[in-house]
Amino acid sequence: MSRILSCLLDEHAWYLVLVAMVLCGVASAGMYLLRRRARECGTQRRRAWRIAAATVGGLGFWATHFIAMLGHQGTGQMLYAPGLTLFSAWAMVFTLWGAFSLRDRMPGHGGTVTIGILSGLGVAAMHFIGMAALHTVMPVTYDLAIIVPVILGSTGLMVAGCWVFGRQSGTQQILWPTQLTTLGVGVLHFGAIVGTRFPQPMDHVHIPGGHPLMIGGVALVGFFVVVGVVAIAFVDRMLTDLRGLASAALEGLVIVQDDRIIEANDIFAALVGHPVEELRGTWPDRWLTALDGQALRQDRPAPFEAEIAGGDRLCEVAVRMVEYRGRRSEVLAVRDLTESRRAREKIAYLARHDALTGLANRASLREALVEAERRTAAGEQVALLAIDLDRFKAINDLFGHAAGDEVLCQVADILREAAAPGDAVVRMGGDEFMILQWDQPQPRGAQALAGRIMDSFAEQMDVARNPLAVRASIGVALMPDDAVLGETLCHHADLALYRAKDAGRGTCCFFDGDMDRAVQARRQLEQDLRHTLLRDQLYLVYQPLVCSNTQRIVGYEALVRWKHPERGEIPPSDFIPLAEESGFIIQLGEWVIREACRAASHWPDHITLAVNVSAVQFQVDTLPGIVRAALVESGFDPRRLEIEITESVLMRDRDAALATLHRLKQDGVRIAMDDFGTGYSSLSNLQAFPFDKLKIDRSFVSTLDSDDAARSIIRAIVGLGRGLNLPVVAEGVETETQRRMVAEEGCAQAQGYLFGRPSRDLAEGMGRAAAPMPSAALPSAAAIVAPPAVDAAVRRVA
Repeated sequence: MSRILSCLLDEHAWYLVLVAMVLCGVASAGMYLLRRRARECGTQRRRAWRIAAATVGGLGFWATHFIAMLGHQGTGQMLYAPGLTLFSAWAMVFTLWGAFSLRDRMPGHGGTVTIGILSGLGVAAMHFIGMAALHTVMPVTYDLAIIVPVILGSTGLMVAGCWVFGRQSGTQQILWPTQLTTLGVGVLHFGAIVGTRFPQPMDHVHIPGGHPLMIGGVALVGFFVVVGVVAIAFVDRMLTDLRGLASAALEGLVIVQDDRIIEANDIFAALVGHPVEELRGTWPDRWLTALDGQALRQDRPAPFEAEIAGGDRLCEVAVRMVEYRGRRSEVLAVRDLTESRRAREKIAYLARHDALTGLANRASLREALVEAERRTAAGEQVALLAIDLDRFKAINDLFGHAAGDEVLCQVADILREAAAPGDAVVRMGGDEFMILQWDQPQPRGAQALAGRIMDSFAEQMDVARNPLAVRASIGVALMPDDAVLGETLCHHADLALYRAKDAGRGTCCFFDGDMDRAVQARRQLEQDLRHTLLRDQLYLVYQPLVCSNTQRIVGYEALVRWKHPERGEIPPSDFIPLAEESGFIIQLGEWVIREACRAASHWPDHITLAVNVSAVQFQVDTLPGIVRAALVESGFDPRRLEIEITESVLMRDRDAALATLHRLKQDGVRIAMDDFGTGYSSLSNLQAFPFDKLKIDRSFVSTLDSDDAARSIIRAIVGLGRGLNLPVVAEGVETETQRRMVAEEGCAQAQGYLFGRPSRDLAEGMGRAAAPMPSAALPSAAAIVAPPAVDAAVRRVA
């Protein structure tokens, strides 16, 4: 090796050596690029690319040899025979082409070694044929002790270059083989020069045009090699750009030839989690598995779904046949469906489940009820439990929706734990839940499930200590005993739930046929109620309000009554709640206010009118306008009108209700708090609005003569009213003892059957008595009395 370096440094022009080695490297790179291109093509085009590779490599190595010989300074000017010189060039080309062509017949390691050996021997043959073209008087001799090891070393480097080329991919597939091949050519040339004995002095035979021809030929070959490699680089760059465009696509692209991946873009590499270099040469089945079990490479008319290796990602694959790099190839277009599938699954989940609790929703229940119909037709039994939470609305109003959501999630957990794994636990909306129970003997299964639910609520929801605790009311209906259709089953479970809530809440009730009949009757009653105004079936009665001490009448409370053409008198306790639930109370309330004001407009000026207004009427903002219109139409003094409300009005929408009350107050209407002391009584209500009167609920008055606590409560309410300068009215006074006791406690006014039952004739008679008459016959105020038909207790009008 030291002699080779000495020869290289001392006996050659360094600039020509540099040109020769650069040219050799460029030729080697071009040769391997073309070989790689040949491997990618079909048989016909592969032959053309191999010829191109052999030509670029052979002529490049040949030009390297002669440029290096031109730089040799130890022998003076050299002349070459043109014939042998050209023959040496084509010998190199044909040797490489023959070696490359063996690859199809010898695809394994043996073929790689054979190509390397033939390439090394071809370089050696080219060198020594070229040396034979050198014309001297005495022949050139060789030192075989040097020549043989040099040939073996050079051939070994060529074999190594071919071996690396067959094992690497990408840039490494070109870079390392180029270096090894360039080194092999250089070792052979300069090593052979060391082992060559030139005659001294060296006399040359004159060859006409030999030296100039040789220089021109070498220059032309060098130019050809450079242009060829530049063209190769340009083509490769175009391919790189195409790969870049492929990588910029939104889909993964894979090109398959002979059941192997030869190219893939970055999108596909990212999908499978491996670089492109690792994908080349592998089977597509290693990375993709069709869900239908068919082969990936089958030419399919429609896209299909496949699973990406690892099992956590899903994709859509379309297979098409194209011509790529001169061969028919399969192109797999791979689109990642993982996120879209997850989104679809999430949408499908949300469509069938409650977003807050994760329980099934109404849509899931409908599907489950269809299954229930099928099972019961086959002889099975199914139970449906309708569950409603007690106190939940109060929690929502007092603590906010966040606290309400927390309670709902806790309830959902309780129901999940109580139900069997196969049961359908459903949130219907709000605080309503349902459980569809399967595979249990009924009604024992439903009774056991309801018992577990009640026990869990009692254990986890301590109403006495936890302000967020709730109780559950449960209604149960069975299929097929109570219904054969799912919709009917739900309806009957709801009816049983209503019965449970009416029974005192926190209880469980099973459906029976009487419930359905009661509901049908209620529905018919609601239908009839909506026609009462058109059919003139409603009328007003008036109950007197008296001074507790003098028993003089100071006003009347208007009460609505309904005379049904078939059922007779319908109690207000039956149709008023029905009107509130159906919303008919809005029209009904407006009629009551207008009719009462019209009738009261004929009363004496000192007689007041009280009208009860439902909390439902406060949910619309038209109440002040309705009252104002009734006053204008009737000419009734607004200061004589009292609107009675209960505290429930202020519980629904406090701000809106207070705004409505203030508007009524501004019109001169007086506001009374009815049924004070029951429900959600709160002193803050008295502070928030300046009421004109408090009315004590009849439940305290009815036990006044036997319950000291009731008397103490009345005394406290009267004291509160006195402190707020509010007159207090005692309702439900039925005995003289009760009248005397409420008067002693300080109630300014009283109302009850003791002073007269509600009557139509009472107000009509008073209206007639108050009608204009001749001045000579006009009675004094003390003489204006009710008709004789009125209860005897009502004797004087104050």
